[in-house]
Amino acid sequence: MELDPLFLSRLQFAFVVSFHAIFPVFTIGLASYIAVLEGFAYKSDNPVWSILSRFWTRVFAVVFGMGVVSGIVMAFQFGTNWSNFSYTSANFLGPILSYEVVTAFFLEAAFLGVLLFGRGKVPPGVFLLSAILVATGTFISSFWILSANSWMQTPAGVEMRGDLLYVTSWMDAIFNASLPYRFAHMALASFLTAGFVVAGVSAWYLLLGREVRANRAALSMTLWLLLLIAPLQAWVGDLHGLNTLEHQPAKVSAMEGNWETRSNVPLLLFAWPDQETQSNRFEIGIPGAASWILTHDVNGIVPGLDQIAREDQPPVWPVFWSFRVMVGLGLLMIATAVAGLILRRNGAVYNTRWYLHSLRLMSITPFVAVLAGWFTTEIGRGPWLIYGIMRFEEGLTPSLQGWMALTTLIGYVLVYAIIFIAGLYYLMRLLRDGMESQPATEQEDAPSHRAKRPLSAVDVPFEEGAR
Repeated sequence: MELDPLFLSRLQFAFVVSFHAIFPVFTIGLASYIAVLEGFAYKSDNPVWSILSRFWTRVFAVVFGMGVVSGIVMAFQFGTNWSNFSYTSANFLGPILSYEVVTAFFLEAAFLGVLLFGRGKVPPGVFLLSAILVATGTFISSFWILSANSWMQTPAGVEMRGDLLYVTSWMDAIFNASLPYRFAHMALASFLTAGFVVAGVSAWYLLLGREVRANRAALSMTLWLLLLIAPLQAWVGDLHGLNTLEHQPAKVSAMEGNWETRSNVPLLLFAWPDQETQSNRFEIGIPGAASWILTHDVNGIVPGLDQIAREDQPPVWPVFWSFRVMVGLGLLMIATAVAGLILRRNGAVYNTRWYLHSLRLMSITPFVAVLAGWFTTEIGRGPWLIYGIMRFEEGLTPSLQGWMALTTLIGYVLVYAIIFIAGLYYLMRLLRDGMESQPATEQEDAPSHRAKRPLSAVDVPFEEGAR
């Protein structure tokens, strides 16, 4: 059997990116959470904030390290597997990826050291500033990466001269049409991921009866965040969908399983897209709902894949189902946040066992939703590497052979398996130890701007009756 270097290269890049993406989407949100905790610790003499910050900073350090190690490989793939793409897009992507290193990675690396090792060794204000700058660095990094990827989705500010793309407007290229929606969507996804992980871990500790006051505070805080962010994410996702309809109609057609341009398009809850026959099997849908969502009119006309040549159509089946997984999990997140609001009455949210168990399970769902959304975006761009400019096969390294791509793919799988197992093992140790290994106060952590007092029964922030 002949090995296809294009398929294997795409599979390799998909594996590496998918493995890497789950780490930054967590650390971006977690860094902001730690910065907020440190802000509360700086303004308050309540030691619960420092206890929580200490614990989650240790988790952040492990996950951040796994993200850095897994992300380094992606840059090398541009040269080994996608040299034609690297050459053609170098005038834009080269500077953009360099900006990410100069403006974000150096900032994170410098102040992460203070955040990890400077507690009690630098003034409290400097320590708080380090937490804020690390969180800021994660967002700057995500901005440049998403700018590069969004440009591949909606290229702008460039023109082709021979075999090279030249930048004609840096503003148009960097702030391309899809960037604002994709950046907001990813930022909110990061907050949701960190929020559900913190809520799930806190719920687990409450079920075990460990560090009750600190975990009640963490759970209450994150449930308020999720109640705000989960519905907001749905709204931003709708705006993102409308933007995609304008600039990448083929992707939206695949997401909706819509083969024919027509009005009153149903929202398909279930279907089995068949690309060969250009139709769906076993359709179950809500009449007119897709037209209403995409055009705000049940009789609105939604473009179908009949307007796209077959060779230019994205793979419909994976896009269709990835989109539904993402949306379904998003609705489940909203329901979970609303249930938490209902259970807050009389403090039932902290001791309702079925709800605490559900939060444990929900801590995994944001990662699945992020990957499903990523698959929708990237597979839905097909067959274009740079939308409307360069196809996948045109960007491949000419001399690349199938056995080469397969060898590196196997190597990456083995190495990443070791990284994941080792990182997961250490994270499980941290979670098993919990906060019991942390000091109950920070009195020994001089210099401090105020004396700390022992934790008391009234120190449960965000909880009804705590003040």
